[in-house]
Amino acid sequence: MRVLVVGAGSTGGYFGGRLAHSGRDVTFLVRPVRAAQLQAGGLRIVSPHGDVTLQPKLVLASDLDAPFDVVLLAVKSFGFDAAVADLAPAVGPHTMIVPLLNGMRHVDALVARFGEQPVLGGLCKIAGDLDGEGRIVQMTPTHEVAYGERDGTRSDRIERLDATMRGAGFDARLSPAIEQEMWDKWLVLATLGGICCLMRGSVGEILQAGGREVIDRFLDEVAAIVTALGHAPKPALLQGARGMLTRQGEIQTSSMYRDLQKGAAVEADQILGDLLERGQKVGVQAPLLHAAVTQLAIYSKAA
Repeated sequence: MRVLVVGAGSTGGYFGGRLAHSGRDVTFLVRPVRAAQLQAGGLRIVSPHGDVTLQPKLVLASDLDAPFDVVLLAVKSFGFDAAVADLAPAVGPHTMIVPLLNGMRHVDALVARFGEQPVLGGLCKIAGDLDGEGRIVQMTPTHEVAYGERDGTRSDRIERLDATMRGAGFDARLSPAIEQEMWDKWLVLATLGGICCLMRGSVGEILQAGGREVIDRFLDEVAAIVTALGHAPKPALLQGARGMLTRQGEIQTSSMYRDLQKGAAVEADQILGDLLERGQKVGVQAPLLHAAVTQLAIYSKAA
């Protein structure tokens, strides 16, 4: 299968790089600056699972003129609109779009642009960043991608995608309930990102400062919204999330908080703002989430 990876940053570059290194037919859709960087030094992954350097196939938006079998969309939310416009020529009648963004707003936008048929569900779990040399640095061993038909069916095309993704140097999983998994991830990510950005610290630092009640209430607010929207998390998921978010000494932070620390753009609207707006529409009050959204709006205006 011909795979177009949209974005060669810490997420698209990692999973696309692993796919290419394992022999899959992968092309990266990139902007001119990133293209020049990759042409000069190659795509470099620094990882607990082994370092990789390869010379990737690249294409600019202006040169994209034929459909691909798979479009792996892995950009930050603030680059989403431009990326969708760029990748449009790659979407044909049989193309599968696998989005790896956070939240759910991007799914609505992709369906509005391309229709229901091409858009699959997808998510990834990885902690990575681009360093000053443009290398993709994986910070923890977790590197998972899950995907599936949004209605849970096991189609011929999803089987073909599964065969392409498996055995490529990361954990790949075909999910029969990918949409619920996407909501579950959103719940955890919104809570982690919200508390870290609101309180300006890691989980352990927040707990050490006496913030256990803030964490519990924030998680309860997010769970109440998700439940009211018809995607209630299973008790085990909620229990696991609460355990991770209240573990003394936990150094974990969210990518949104790490971006904030660097003074970079943050995915506040996609991860927190959209969730708050959906909650307001179904009558769920979420004052802590509202506070986090407000604070990040002030930050984004000043950045």
